[in-house]
Amino acid sequence: MTSSTTSDIKTETANTEQVVIFDTTLRDGEQSPGASMNLDEKIEVAELLDTMGVDVIEAGFPVTSEGDFEAVSAISRRVKRASVAGLARAASRDIDRCAEALRDAVRPRIHVFISTSPLHMKYKLQKEPGEVLDMIGTYVARARNLVEDIEWSAEDGTRTEMDFLCRCVEAAIKAGARTINIPDTVGYTTPEEYQALFETVRERVPNSDKAIFSVHCHNDLGLAVANTLAGIKGGARQVECTINGLGERAGNAAMEEVVMALRVRADALPYHSNIDSTMLTRASKLVSAVSSFPVQYNKAVVGRNAFAHESGIHQDGMLKNAQTYEIMTPESVGVHKTSLVMGKHSGRHAFKEKLKELGYELGENALEEAFARFKDLADRKKIVYDEDLAALVDDEIIHAHDRIKVVALTVIAGTKGPQSAALTLSIDGVEKTHQATGNGPVDAIFNAVEALVPHGATLELYQVHAVTKGTDAQAEVSVRLTEEGKTVTARGTDPDTLVASAKAYIAALNKLMVRRNKNRPSDSLAG
Repeated sequence: MTSSTTSDIKTETANTEQVVIFDTTLRDGEQSPGASMNLDEKIEVAELLDTMGVDVIEAGFPVTSEGDFEAVSAISRRVKRASVAGLARAASRDIDRCAEALRDAVRPRIHVFISTSPLHMKYKLQKEPGEVLDMIGTYVARARNLVEDIEWSAEDGTRTEMDFLCRCVEAAIKAGARTINIPDTVGYTTPEEYQALFETVRERVPNSDKAIFSVHCHNDLGLAVANTLAGIKGGARQVECTINGLGERAGNAAMEEVVMALRVRADALPYHSNIDSTMLTRASKLVSAVSSFPVQYNKAVVGRNAFAHESGIHQDGMLKNAQTYEIMTPESVGVHKTSLVMGKHSGRHAFKEKLKELGYELGENALEEAFARFKDLADRKKIVYDEDLAALVDDEIIHAHDRIKVVALTVIAGTKGPQSAALTLSIDGVEKTHQATGNGPVDAIFNAVEALVPHGATLELYQVHAVTKGTDAQAEVSVRLTEEGKTVTARGTDPDTLVASAKAYIAALNKLMVRRNKNRPSDSLAG
């Protein structure tokens, strides 16, 4: 465990087996429609994952685009403790490109995958089982000649015939794979089936003792975490997961839920991880900010309501003994009991310490800029909450390198229309202004944006959330745009809902510009 973990947990884990945490937020998580991240955001997330104790960071799929290759390369240079993995299909170009991207990693890992289920082999690969078996040996061996640490995955493993799966696993280990991943690619299996699968494969494959087995579960039936824990019981000792459960379709197993299940139920699950659980909430907020995917209020472990109690009976029990309705403490996942501590009279030192408490370490220039934004916010709000500060800092991190930025906005609205918006944008450093009308103030703003930045995108989603409580709460607006099959989601925050709307729409357009030059993988590992 990391140094910040409490002594009682160290005692509990002294005689338990370690489970390797393999985080794929930057690869499988980013494949979630609309959740693309830029290079700076990926580096920010990777560095936090490394700090909090993640063992393996899957940084991307290098062959799919120049952007993914650059991200894996940059993360390989920055990460000092964790292994850095890149994904590759069973193809020479994929594997070679992956090895090149991982060249500077302290502990590089190539993650090779190929489909093994009858359905995938027939319709996706259009290959016979014998061909697939040969490809496993050939390409795992090729990867092993380039780096020492190789992981092999049987895509759609839970719908693969057992005899063939065992032959594939044996071939992969023989060719040099150290880690064997049997993913529930489409979220199809049940906990009992998944546990039995690992027990059977480990028993029937002669060389199974030479590899670590890994679980990778999707949440299509809401069973991702349950299946993950069942896989561990079946003998798997690596968990592939994402922050907030981000991922394709219904998402992946959520790291925070797996980690806390192992901690809270050590009696039933005698295993431990190296994760500093006090950083889970910070990681959740960062990933939510950079992906523009809000965390549902009732999300386990990191949701806003995870430690909230409104029922009178629950409140009475909590006042008598917190354990009556809380199976873990808020502090154990990085939630602080009080957040009403900052206001317009707070000084720079207090501001810096509060950010540090929230998990932010800013350089002097960035700190000065953030402090100026904080003072401006404090002048507009009576109370500045922790969530306000996190939104303020994250917003700047996310949009620091945007080509288009909101400079000024004036809106005229009321019962008599049409409503109008005068918008000034900075586009590649040049300021441009346009006034437009619309059916409501938001429509007017978006019409002004489209006039200044012509595009063919369709608005698929517009949502408004309050970052904190009260009538002066900061608004958090989420916008999703789709253009020619490319989907992006972005968010904007501001005490003024209309300004937040403009920021969100512009942020989505900035992401769309990046996505226009970024191809999605044609043959991705959805598990």
